[in-house]
Amino acid sequence: MPGYELWSDKERKEVNDVLNTGILMRYGFDGMRNGIWKSKELEAAICETFGTKHAQLVSSGTAALTTAMAALGIGYGDEVITPCFTFVASFEAIISVGATPVFADVDDTLTLDPLSVKKAITAKTKAIMPVHMCGSMADLDALSALCKEHNLILLEDACQSIGGSYKGKQLGSIGDAGTFSFDFVKTMTCAEGGVIMSNREDVFTHSDGYSDHGHDHKGVDRGADLHPFVGYNFRISELHSAVGLAQIKRLPEFLALQKKNHGALKEILAQIPGISFRRIPDPSGDSCSFISWFLPTEEITRAVVAELKAQGILAGNFYWFDNNWHYIRKWDHLKNGTTLNALHPDHKKAVMHHANKNFSASDAVMGRCISTAISLTWTEEQIIDKGNKIVAAVKKIMQEINALV
Repeated sequence: MPGYELWSDKERKEVNDVLNTGILMRYGFDGMRNGIWKSKELEAAICETFGTKHAQLVSSGTAALTTAMAALGIGYGDEVITPCFTFVASFEAIISVGATPVFADVDDTLTLDPLSVKKAITAKTKAIMPVHMCGSMADLDALSALCKEHNLILLEDACQSIGGSYKGKQLGSIGDAGTFSFDFVKTMTCAEGGVIMSNREDVFTHSDGYSDHGHDHKGVDRGADLHPFVGYNFRISELHSAVGLAQIKRLPEFLALQKKNHGALKEILAQIPGISFRRIPDPSGDSCSFISWFLPTEEITRAVVAELKAQGILAGNFYWFDNNWHYIRKWDHLKNGTTLNALHPDHKKAVMHHANKNFSASDAVMGRCISTAISLTWTEEQIIDKGNKIVAAVKKIMQEINALV
């Protein structure tokens, strides 16, 4: 799955370009950098690769979500509908701008259930934020229709789906804005980094300033820039951009390997009795960073996870239902409203209310799901070995359970 698996001299070359100038900051020092502008190059490459008019690099995927929401005018009093299966950064960003995360159920796509989203819309709803989890996409036709019907913003959290697409358009380029994370375990990495993508000029202008202390970046003297609004420091460095510039050039290579290995392993896993696979709204657009599969019951799934652990082959197989970072069931800090900085009492009450709702529909999905991460470095023999071991483990559990019936 991650680009770091195939680290090469191409990344070293781009980083050394920056080290040779000594200018590690993306802004200013024009004369000293000898024409080396890695962040500008990467932003241009992102626009070309993902088919969007504008791209603003920032320091992380979390910073990208926070900046995008600020640029879209999301804040105090607003509600943002997002899935209960996501990475914690999704709700952290919503809370950080003063808005309230309203969690909707997921279905067998592992993304937002449009029916649950429809029920969650209120007069306070400002945006729908689908999260394209584990490399695949939400039902963007249905969600876009809801946004149009209710005059809502569509913000794509595409941090886990670099290289995925929906009906010919790249994920992250379809809504009012979209974000990627370029952290260390993403399909392409900057080590740390993120980006806001949009076809809207105002979103780009606001993102550009907000991520750099409100600088308008209109002059040649950084110290003389005006500050039309308050911003923050979410800048990316030239070193991080240099890594990403090498990686984006290699993205087709990464995706081809990912899809090849995904297909080979899925063919083996299909032998498992009673298995079903995640529903993909547009199968041709799956980035194939994970194979997500379901077993008939939570009881069987838990027993299989325990067997995989006992055999020392659980690594790379994720049981999200018990995961601290990705599913609402384990987000006790959110449910209890535990923060270091005090939230307004009304804001805290709303956050806790929505975090403690009933998610039994999602539990029924997530309790039966295992996601297997796809490595770029697997050999054919390793795929066969891994697949056969998983199949054998599941069959063993099935036989044991059937013997008790």
